[in-house]
Amino acid sequence: MTGIVAGFVLRLCRESAGHTQARIAEVLGVDLATVQGWESGRRPLANMKAGALLELRRRLPALGADAALVGMLDAAMDADRIIGAALGPPQDAARHPLAGWVHDRAVAHMIGWAAQGTPPPQIAARPRPPRRGAAPKTPLLPAADRQQFFEHLRQAAEEAHRAGQAAPLLRRQALYLTSYDRRPEARAWTTHALHQGRRVLGLRGWSDRWAEARSTATALARQGDPQPLVDFIDRALCDDDQGEAANLNYWAHWLGAGRGQHADDRFMADRDLTGWEPVALFRLLVQGVDEAPTYVELYAHTLWALLRLHPWLPLAVPGTAGLLTSQAEKLLDGAGPVLSSRARREITAVHQHSALRST
Repeated sequence: MTGIVAGFVLRLCRESAGHTQARIAEVLGVDLATVQGWESGRRPLANMKAGALLELRRRLPALGADAALVGMLDAAMDADRIIGAALGPPQDAARHPLAGWVHDRAVAHMIGWAAQGTPPPQIAARPRPPRRGAAPKTPLLPAADRQQFFEHLRQAAEEAHRAGQAAPLLRRQALYLTSYDRRPEARAWTTHALHQGRRVLGLRGWSDRWAEARSTATALARQGDPQPLVDFIDRALCDDDQGEAANLNYWAHWLGAGRGQHADDRFMADRDLTGWEPVALFRLLVQGVDEAPTYVELYAHTLWALLRLHPWLPLAVPGTAGLLTSQAEKLLDGAGPVLSSRARREITAVHQHSALRST
């Protein structure tokens, strides 16, 4: 198992506290080589005993480490587990980590960091502390490991049927992650594989393939083809209460506003919307508009739907409402991707609603 991503995040935690590896080793009662092994990934944090790992996570904030960075360790360890499955010996498809739980944006960002060298937005915005020596600047995998990782994802997507009931989850998550491979030949494979599944985009409203359709549409948008996402919103969200509920449930999980983890996609079908907190989702959606312009159509529709469901949200968090007003004005002024007529109507409604209640 690799521990490169969690090890790098641990190093950031230590540096945020201003401590040396020797000091951390002294406080935790371990030798220096152990801390060095954790940070390099040679000793994966996920291999620690549960009690020792819990103690480490609790001690870091007490030592002055940034709590937000410490909170990223779980996603980093999940990313390491997925990467480790790709770089390790073959395993039963049904036991693949991408077949066992629905990963979220934090995990995807950590994987993208290791596969592309692009840090998650929360880390990219942080000041970089001065370092001595030739310490790596990112947890970027070596070129050969990156190639093996993406080849494994493509194989997992193609052979997902071997995972039994977990096959749809494994295929859609593996296929989505292949879109992080920017090589021309890799992009061609991903685009071809996604287009093979475009038939699901023709389904209207809620179905047991709704999650697959959403994932296909968003992955195609990442590849530079936004029209399938526009069509998905029109067919599988608008005027369909179950589709709208599924979209809100999935966004809450993806952005980290949901409660708990999910072994499969059934949580999306909860029409009572009990699995997430509205204010947290509102804040994260507004933050994401600028971070992910590729999905601005989906962000616009989701914010419109959320405000129809909870019109009081701008009153609860006026600062967020003010930011949303500014973002909407920029989009309506043409600062961003070309918007569909539906998206422009929804952004206009969002702007009017947020501006009225944030003043």
